[in-house]
Amino acid sequence: MPSKKALSLDLTSGSLLLCLATVWGGSFFFAEIALRELGPLTITLHRVFWAVPVLFLVVRLKGLEIPRSYRAWFGYFGMGLLNNAVPFSLIFWGQTYIGSGLASILNGTTAVFGAVVAGILLVDEPLTIRKITGALFGLFGVAVIMGLDALTSFNPGDLAQLAILGAALSYSFAGVWGKRFLSDYPPIMNAFGMLLCSTLLMIPVAIYAEGIPSFSLSVEVWSSLIAVAVLSTALAYLLYFEILARAGSANLMLVTLLIPPVAVALSYTFLGERLGNEAWIGFALIAIGLAITDGRLLTLFSRKARA
Repeated sequence: MPSKKALSLDLTSGSLLLCLATVWGGSFFFAEIALRELGPLTITLHRVFWAVPVLFLVVRLKGLEIPRSYRAWFGYFGMGLLNNAVPFSLIFWGQTYIGSGLASILNGTTAVFGAVVAGILLVDEPLTIRKITGALFGLFGVAVIMGLDALTSFNPGDLAQLAILGAALSYSFAGVWGKRFLSDYPPIMNAFGMLLCSTLLMIPVAIYAEGIPSFSLSVEVWSSLIAVAVLSTALAYLLYFEILARAGSANLMLVTLLIPPVAVALSYTFLGERLGNEAWIGFALIAIGLAITDGRLLTLFSRKARA
């Protein structure tokens, strides 16, 4: 049963959580601007490439030793593929057809689906009725967003939405991969190794698919690329691990609910994007699914009922 501490956040942790939601939610907005001049794979390469030197500096300042074992780098390459290269590419490609706000809502299924994937693949995180129920609510939310037309006709926008869900599924497998192969190494070192490997993976892929990246870009696009790399990636990982240490993984799940409103607000304010009612209903269902998966609200209500 969750403790009272697990049910609340102190002011510092709550502020860090809002900051993390802001920089992660901003990644959808920054990508939307960068897509005006670049392809999705090239944006993915920029995102991981420019984040590497920032995290390398942090690794050196903390005096961390870079692992040399085969197991560590095997883990980093797998994590770079599942947690960066594949999901970033799918999300940015999806955003060529759908808006950043809708993409962020669909990406919110990561937590509920991740709980199911972990329950199936990890012995110490068994699959429970609560997790299955949460995932079903997430699926209902996705079904409402995509609509019945997705079953009867082909639309590039539907394929784009499936790509975002594929990214969420990739994130889910990344969580299992990281727990199996990287739990013995410092978190910041894991982030650096993962981003370095995802950069090495994306260089040939981006060049083959979209050509040698051009550096003749507008100021807006360059600003977006640096922001998505430094703020939404390097800084985001530093905030992530700080919150994890301060408040635990359960409270960290709350960021999933905060990212979509940030992305929607940015896209509405600066890009003029508007979401339909079905998107908001779908988001509400996904949020309910996350609350069920998390379990703390149910525990809180049951305590009040007993009282």
